[in-house]
Amino acid sequence: MTAGEALLEALNSTPVRDGGPVDLWLDGPELSRWAIRHGGEGTAAEREWLRTTRDTLQAVVRGESGPDALLPLLSGVRKVPRVVGARLEWAVEVETERRLAVELVLEWARLQTSSPGRLRPCANSECRLFLLDRSRANTARWCSMKTCGNRLKARRHHERRRPAPTAASDAAESRSVRRPGVNPRGGGPVT
Repeated sequence: MTAGEALLEALNSTPVRDGGPVDLWLDGPELSRWAIRHGGEGTAAEREWLRTTRDTLQAVVRGESGPDALLPLLSGVRKVPRVVGARLEWAVEVETERRLAVELVLEWARLQTSSPGRLRPCANSECRLFLLDRSRANTARWCSMKTCGNRLKARRHHERRRPAPTAASDAAESRSVRRPGVNPRGGGPVT
């Protein structure tokens, strides 16, 4: 799994189910398993950092907060060079319980540089998921074409096919239009 996929998993851990948002990371053991799968330890402190980071990143990607909201999450973080074989790599130095959370923020920053505008919320306003658009044209709008894309397209199609809500009132109005010289209550001409 790539770092971008881990970031997307983190962002998408609050989906809508049965009409309401669900926090898949609320359950400690579930989040611990996620952390361990990604090289963490799954401790309570690590889980708290991950939840806070996820919530902040969601707000930033949705445009509800600016990137400066991420700065407290990076306080005291250092990147140091290390020689690995014949290469130079940069390693993050941070407390163990913060490492995964910091890596999520750094991956978000990397995507802002390498793939600007491609990480975004689903265009379905009823959805809370995010997508990483890998299409050449950068035109993906939905987290899933099968779910959100089809729902929105079907809704728009239904709205286009449905008669306008004022059609009945327009018809009633046209029957009651006054004609010059005719009494609308019946009887003879208007005088």
